[in-house]
Formats: sequence, structure tokens, C-alpha cells
Amino acid sequence: MSTPANDYTLAELMITAAAEAFRNEGEVLATGIGMLPRLAASVAMKTFNTDLMMTDSEAYLLSEPNPVTGRTSHVGQKSETWMGFSRIFDNVWSGKRHAMIGPTQIDRFGQANISALGGTYDQPKVMMLGVRGLPGNSISHGNSFFVPSHSKKVFVEGECDMVGSIGYNPDRLPKGYKLDDVKISIIVTDLCVMDFGGVNHAPRLVSLHPGITAEQVVENTGFELEIPADVSTTPAPTEEQMAIIQEMDPKNGRAYQIKGNPKGDRS
Repeated sequence: MSTPANDYTLAELMITAAAEAFRNEGEVLATGIGMLPRLAASVAMKTFNTDLMMTDSEAYLLSEPNPVTGRTSHVGQKSETWMGFSRIFDNVWSGKRHAMIGPTQIDRFGQANISALGGTYDQPKVMMLGVRGLPGNSISHGNSFFVPSHSKKVFVEGECDMVGSIGYNPDRLPKGYKLDDVKISIIVTDLCVMDFGGVNHAPRLVSLHPGITAEQVVENTGFELEIPADVSTTPAPTEEQMAIIQEMDPKNGRAYQIKGNPKGDRS
């Protein structure tokens, strides 16, 4: 049963929309980078994909996800086993992981940038994290994107200022790779859900959040989107999902993740 109209927030809508990235993944390690993606993985693990694996964000593999707020120790958590760096890398390299990340830039190929903005490679205008593990992660296992503020600054025209991950760009594919080897599941933003399921892996609009129009998405996207004739509305969270979100975030930290904590239905 869905939550009554206007009785859920945008953050909660985005959590349940993002949970869908893990629906058909089976027994993989879900890594949600940030509070809302982690809550999304928790919802998936406790409902439609009970085979999903998660860590406590430190060194233990869990049979039940941890709350994102209010935890001060490992006491009481349902640990399956210790999972240090070496075992994490075994999961990564075997493809048994799905990460949901929040890049600073995403281009029409699904290539992502978390490293640097503007200028040149040697002298960027803004330095960020550096590519870190993104190149190897993007090649080795599936990924999804989570974007709290949908704009042309994120969804850029042309390529990212610094390409830090594999995407559906035939000119940048590593030797031995095909476009079908790239696995980018969905992009969840504050306006919509998108994927790369269009013709020749073109970016495609999948659903619009309640009260949002396709025109608003187009206006805030720097590249062309494939828009189906009949675009669905992103489903509202169910009562079960809302209960899980509350259980996993008892201090309502989610209320501070999207500016102004707007309603989920903006009709």
C-alpha cells in the first residue's frame, strides 16, 4: 500500500526509487555512498532482495542493515563475518558489488567525474577527491548514480571535465571491452529517474517524480535525453518502505539531505 499523497518527503521518494537499482542484483555487496543511497540499499535488502549484502561501513558484513544514525558501537549489530579490505577487493574484482555514487559531473555516455573541474588536467580550477577507486570500480562491477540536485552543472554538455569512469563511449573503451560490458543501472535525481536504456545506450528518461514535467528535466540536462511517449510517475513509498526508512533512520537525518526537505509530491 502506497503512502497517502503529500505524506512523504522528496528524500523518502528518492530513497525508494534508488532501492530499485538493487532489485535484480541477487547476492552482491551493495555500497551506498551517502546517507540516502545507504538507506536505499537497506530498503532493498529488507524487502525485495534479501540476498543483498551490506557492510557496517567499517569491517563487518551484516545479515541486517545498520541504522544510519544513532549507532555508536558494533554492539547489537547482526554481523555475519569480518570483511576487511582484501575481501572487499575480492568482491570488487569478481563483479559481486553494486555501488551507488554521487558524481560531481555525468555526461551523455555515463562517464563520471569526482576528481577536478575546469582548467587543464595538470592545472584544474577546482580539485576534488581525485579519481580514487572509481576507474577500477566502474570497470569491475555495476554502478548507479544518485544526484540530489539535477542541473546542467552535473549533467554536462560534452564530456566530463575529467573522465574518471567507464561509460558507453566507444572511443574510450579499454582494450577488450564492449559497450555491453558496461553496467550503469539507474540515475536517481530530485526530478526523475533515468537510465542508459535508449538506442545504442542513449540516456533515457524512465520516470518523473510527482509534480515534475519532462520539460523541467530537459531544461536542467546538458545533453539530449530519449523521452518515451508515455513516461511513468515515480511510485510513492509504500507503508512498509516508510516503516523501514524510519527504523533505519530513527533520528530523521534524511530530512537534512535535500535542501529545504521538500514534499515528495510537488503537484
